[in-house]
Amino acid sequence: MLKRNVLLLTTALSLGLTAPLAAQDTETADAQTEDQKVEMIDVTGDTVVATVNGEDITMAHLVAARVSLPEQFQQLPDDVLLPGIVEQLIQQAVLGQAMGELSHRAEIRLENQRRELAANDKVEEVIAGAVTDEALQAAYDAEYADAEPTQEFSAAHILVETEDKAKELIEELDGGADFAELAKEHSTGPSGPGGGELGWFSAGMMVKPFEDAVMGMEPGSVSAPVQTQFGWHVIKLNETRMKGAPTLDEVRSELTIKVENDAVEAALKALLDAAKIDRIELESIDPAALRDMTLLDQ
Repeated sequence: MLKRNVLLLTTALSLGLTAPLAAQDTETADAQTEDQKVEMIDVTGDTVVATVNGEDITMAHLVAARVSLPEQFQQLPDDVLLPGIVEQLIQQAVLGQAMGELSHRAEIRLENQRRELAANDKVEEVIAGAVTDEALQAAYDAEYADAEPTQEFSAAHILVETEDKAKELIEELDGGADFAELAKEHSTGPSGPGGGELGWFSAGMMVKPFEDAVMGMEPGSVSAPVQTQFGWHVIKLNETRMKGAPTLDEVRSELTIKVENDAVEAALKALLDAAKIDRIELESIDPAALRDMTLLDQ
């Protein structure tokens, strides 16, 4: 269905652009007089943009159609989308009118789409009232009130295939070679081009042999060769720090998502608990029936 809608819109965009392009070939904007310019109107959702055999297509229909467009069309400028969507809806109207009554298959799909749209509206309603300053503060307190400061490490490494190669690099470093330059030249890891820098990390973020080596080092020191499943590492510990809980503003985005999700889950649970739901035993249904398209016509 999506592919067919994309085809309709692509055709509609072509139709919508044909007239302006042809006009540009015969007449320039400079030649356009004031009388030829179309007067702008005040638009409402009920503004009728086209009527197909008595069936109105309104601005509200256009807006709803734009929201549901595939991503590749969302990026098009509005002056291209407007005529294209109008033509798409006109095409859909004439095709639908030619079909007459909806088929049983279409009715089933329409019921599912109505449930989906109504559910989405309810979720948006719940979310709209969920995120308040008080809710965000409560979520922050619950998440971080008892957070202890954690030690973080800033390190760089050179990853090579053999222990002997790692030892050679350590000898070069002892002789005054620059760690970052050796990493750029020899490291097989993705951090090599950046001089081996790994940024800040805390306990549990690195594989254990690597983490154990870092935790036993002093800032500014270079490790002996360290073996992990990725190969052999030469590690330089740049510095350490104790990092406390983030500020509310630093985690506002993730807390907003949490508050929204918690609100939706709570609302859904309440609705499910209050609903009368009868189910059959799914074990009595062959799961392969999900792929039986003929069931849509029965």
